[in-house]
Amino acid sequence: MNRIAIPKHEWDERLNHLLSSLDLYAPVENDFSCDYVKLDSDTIPEITYNKPKPVTPLKNFFLPVKENVTAPANESKPLVVLGSPNCDVMALAFMDQIYLDQEYYDPAYGARREQTTIISFDCLSIQEHCHCTSYDIEPVGNNLSDISIALVDGHVILSVFTKKGESFIEQLGVIVATSPEELLLQTLQNKQKEVKKLLSAQNKNLPGYEETGKLVEASGDEPWLKHSSDCVSCGACSAICPTCSCFLLIDRPGFEKIRQLDTCQYPGFERVAGGEDALGPRSERFRNRYMCKYVWKPLKYDLKACTGCGRCIETCIGQINKNELFLELSN
Repeated sequence: MNRIAIPKHEWDERLNHLLSSLDLYAPVENDFSCDYVKLDSDTIPEITYNKPKPVTPLKNFFLPVKENVTAPANESKPLVVLGSPNCDVMALAFMDQIYLDQEYYDPAYGARREQTTIISFDCLSIQEHCHCTSYDIEPVGNNLSDISIALVDGHVILSVFTKKGESFIEQLGVIVATSPEELLLQTLQNKQKEVKKLLSAQNKNLPGYEETGKLVEASGDEPWLKHSSDCVSCGACSAICPTCSCFLLIDRPGFEKIRQLDTCQYPGFERVAGGEDALGPRSERFRNRYMCKYVWKPLKYDLKACTGCGRCIETCIGQINKNELFLELSN
């Protein structure tokens, strides 16, 4: 890992020079939320650093809600996504196992991954429903991103992990790497430790990932009937989840195929032509999502299918809190 420190004003200037050759996205706050925007000269100084988390999960850059997968690929500039929290980066690594599997390789997803540089931001604060450390996921960047960034005392500290990251640094124009001063690094490390303490205190009773899987698998019908009674089957929890990626493939005239986001929370998700529906009851659909994330996917893939971002809790119209459900199962 190579570390570089750049004064914030110089970092902004260098980003501005890249606008003609790259598409740059980063989180910017408005009156209602914090989400990714395509950067221009005016928005570069407004980038929100080291705060969890953009409303839009990172997966949406690679799996649009709706796309024509038979259309010719658009020639576009290389893409750089700044500001992804590590929970999203870990989720994207999970998605890579599915969509970059050589036996079932997805060319549209693969092409987007190839031309995209991921620059994660260390989380130096927490939100109410953040629980990444409960699942042994760090709130700071690692080598699953190309670069991680922290803004500390007016300096942008870049930790470079990959060849893509090195290429971005070259484009940025950092010819001589300036290592961060020891005091700056110590300040950053102290902030990182404090965030981990806050997360541990906030989620001290929440069961870990593997334990949650065991609890979900062993549970009876009662908790699912109880908690699903507030579910309106809107599918928001699955749509916003950074590791959920079910889709429909719709045939259109002219041999077009449209891939469209789908979710197991929609009524009729598993309905077949004869009318049978294995997930007809709402409580069964509700439980299916947790079985998928905590039981079935861990059997097939190496990484976790929930990374503790908390978006499903925040977006739920019925105000269902999955962590409260898991605490209930553990008691």
